[in-house]
Amino acid sequence: MTLSRKTRSRLLSWGMVLPALLTIAGLILFPILYTLNLSLTDTSGPASAGPAPYNGFENYAAALTDTNRFWPAVWRTALFTLGALSLELVLGISIALLLRRPFRGDKAIRTVIMIPLVTSPVAVGAVWLLMLDPNIGFVNNALGRLGVEPQGWLTSPSQAFGTLIAIDVWQWTPLIVLIMLAGLAGLPEDPEEAALIDGANAWQRIRHVTLPLLRNTIIVAAVLRGIDALKTFDLIYATKGPGGGSSNEAETLNVYVYGLSFDYMEYGLAAAILVLFFVFVLAAAVITVRRSTKEF
Repeated sequence: MTLSRKTRSRLLSWGMVLPALLTIAGLILFPILYTLNLSLTDTSGPASAGPAPYNGFENYAAALTDTNRFWPAVWRTALFTLGALSLELVLGISIALLLRRPFRGDKAIRTVIMIPLVTSPVAVGAVWLLMLDPNIGFVNNALGRLGVEPQGWLTSPSQAFGTLIAIDVWQWTPLIVLIMLAGLAGLPEDPEEAALIDGANAWQRIRHVTLPLLRNTIIVAAVLRGIDALKTFDLIYATKGPGGGSSNEAETLNVYVYGLSFDYMEYGLAAAILVLFFVFVLAAAVITVRRSTKEF
């Protein structure tokens, strides 16, 4: 049986990319399958020669019935994500609209705005940790000159979580600005010109023309940044340390899993929480997309 030239070309093409596809699939599937298997075992303590016994869904039951650490960490993760994402979207879209039209010095302003985006989250956490130090921090010293008492921005259980959200907004709002500027650059000008001729003011043009045209861009930005915010670990660890603070006031799921794995060596339970976390992230992404498509 003789294969046609088109068939041989197609088989050759698949043969060239198949090793790469198998490698990528293995790199993705193996950690997932390993974590699923680990979550069904009683693996804990230092590494031993023999495999840990399977315990079924006991780890999942233990996590879902834990009202002291697991569920508070879930709510903090959701609150951190919703708070940071909402502020970043509002600020990012607003700044992008202000920077949409060229003006003198706009390139310099864009460069300054993007600086937090290219900085490592660990470095950002370390810098803000020094700036917000209750005793030697620049922020409290500046407030002291204005007659305001020093604040425990990252040390007070009542202020730490909000401060972390503010730091995250400071760092990642430029990402939303960048995505929105790219979306705005591709919008047609005819609808806005027609609205202007019809007598619509600036807010009406933004609300009824620009934002609906930006819908898909906003959805993409919300999903990408939302998933990334759900996985925030380095910023919290750099500023609050393991446990999310002395009273776990900033302990999200990522910080909790880190503590279970490296402090308590409860690997099976940590793997089960990671699987649940994956389900939460997937559900959040689906809900965000479905809700966003109904907006505007």
